[in-house]
Amino acid sequence: MLGDLRRTPLYDSHVALGARIVPFAGWEMPVQYVGVIPEHRAVRADAGAFDVSHMGEFEVEGPRAKELLQSLLSNDLDRIAPGQAQYTLLTNEQGGIVDDLIVYQLEEHRFLLVVNAGNRAADFAWIKEREIRGSDVRDVSDDFALIAVQGPRANERLGLPAAPAFTHAVGKVDGIEVLVCRTGYTGEDGCELLVLAADAPRLWDAILGRGVVPCGLGARDTLRLELCYPLHGNDISAETDAISAGLGWTCALDKEFTGVAALRAVKAAGPARRLAAFVMEEKAIPRHGMAILEGGEVTSGTHSPSLEVGVGLGYVPAALAAPGSHITVDVRGRQARARVVKKPIYSTKESTDGGS
Repeated sequence: MLGDLRRTPLYDSHVALGARIVPFAGWEMPVQYVGVIPEHRAVRADAGAFDVSHMGEFEVEGPRAKELLQSLLSNDLDRIAPGQAQYTLLTNEQGGIVDDLIVYQLEEHRFLLVVNAGNRAADFAWIKEREIRGSDVRDVSDDFALIAVQGPRANERLGLPAAPAFTHAVGKVDGIEVLVCRTGYTGEDGCELLVLAADAPRLWDAILGRGVVPCGLGARDTLRLELCYPLHGNDISAETDAISAGLGWTCALDKEFTGVAALRAVKAAGPARRLAAFVMEEKAIPRHGMAILEGGEVTSGTHSPSLEVGVGLGYVPAALAAPGSHITVDVRGRQARARVVKKPIYSTKESTDGGS
């Protein structure tokens, strides 16, 4: 029931704007305001704002903080420095993906992890249980709100300078102090603004006052799917490995971390199946859980507002994962042909280096 769910600091703002509220990952969240398609297109053409305050934030601090994270996360923290960020995976002993997340190095011995909302409690327990002397892991999620502002005009709308992707710095928007994180989930330019929870409604109003369009979870999903960004719980999970999911590039297999032996074995043998992107060749919309008749299933599917065609991601036998291969999706009892394509499904060539 909705009454059992949590609310972000921006809940009242969403209600006042007439958003349609739905349950998501334990929260009451706006799925849309005026509609998924216009919100999607606003992000592709100009700028949109998303409340992503349901995401979890952990601080990991201490002289051995980096050592702890290097032992748990798949990517190599030696590749970043203070002021930079990295996409990475939290993996289990079988090489499965406990969560995908972004780690921001704030200072030499201080890191911020932004994790998926539905995994917050499990992630925190996983990391806290493995804490080592000289490291301190704290869940600071309730102290902050997070607003993503994405689109080719995002920086212009916010009055922020361009900056390289996967960097971060303290800044101000209309006098409100924020951590400007040059990361995102749409493939467009822009940033994610980490702000004290108490300041979030004022920041949200300031952003919308600058002409940025409020967007809900519906558009966030169609935008990320066009770029083939995985959704944990759909495309990746504790039962799927990074190599099969096409996330081998996030795994530094030459270092030691939880599950690395299993991942090395999968890479050496070659995965039996791979996560492929596909476009429908006839009028049909694929959805999560639909069978792929050649073997496998759709993990994410939607109607692409940018391409105006059905698109999706799904696990298929490795031999069928190459672009140009044809697969058949069981769309509510009807066999519909689809073509495997190179990722991403949609290209944001107009984007600059200011977002991810």
